[in-house]
Amino acid sequence: MVGIPNTNYISSMPARVLITKGKIQELGNNETLNTEMVLALHPDVIIGFGIDHENSSYDLFKKANIPVVFNGDWTEETPLGKAEWIKFFGVLLNKQREADSIFTEIETSYLKIKQMATKAISKPTVLSGALYKDVWYLPKGDSWAAQFIEDANGSYLYNKSSGNGSLSLSLEDVLEKGKEADIWVAPSQFTSYEEMKQANSHYKQFKAFQDKQVYTFANTKGASGGLLYYELAPQRPDLVLKDLVHFFHPEILPKHNPYLFTPLQ
Repeated sequence: MVGIPNTNYISSMPARVLITKGKIQELGNNETLNTEMVLALHPDVIIGFGIDHENSSYDLFKKANIPVVFNGDWTEETPLGKAEWIKFFGVLLNKQREADSIFTEIETSYLKIKQMATKAISKPTVLSGALYKDVWYLPKGDSWAAQFIEDANGSYLYNKSSGNGSLSLSLEDVLEKGKEADIWVAPSQFTSYEEMKQANSHYKQFKAFQDKQVYTFANTKGASGGLLYYELAPQRPDLVLKDLVHFFHPEILPKHNPYLFTPLQ
């Protein structure tokens, strides 16, 4: 790798060393790459992604005879589906056997934890998300976030909603359905109960808040402040599942040291 946008979001220590030495260049933002710098690096290939067809810089690179290959891991609807994209990079780097082996290890680990969760003595009800400008955003029932909850043997309150994006609800709607939820995961980027109370006093009405059963990934950051969940969860879904099973069913993984999700402070 010789260049990437938003280097401040990269927490991998080997990559950070290369960034510090200037061997990995900052290229701006995903949607507005610094085209002059990209061209100056003379890359053999550009790994891109596209939500629409409006990234004109890709056309410029193609005209400069630089291939643009699209990474579509973000479109996958399941945790293991995202992780399997390591095979895509295995092909590009001529390391297919190594990529296959790594994915097999991750898949085996994930399925083992999922099977362990089925032995749980109870199945907690689970709420997710939080308010942003008076709108409560939370995962739809077909999303990868909802799949994590299901595979951890939790009963996600919105698992019947169709689609793999986000629901946009009012506080009143969520209170009506989620007030008595046993556990609350991923409350936006809140890091503490006090921070949540200051943002909106109505959070105190939720049972999970009162029982201190709220778990966040916002407290787990890399050296440059990037949230490790966004960087690592798609590649290591087994780590996410271990954390959730540990919190949902403490009797199953009592000695697990949470890696991405932690109790709200």
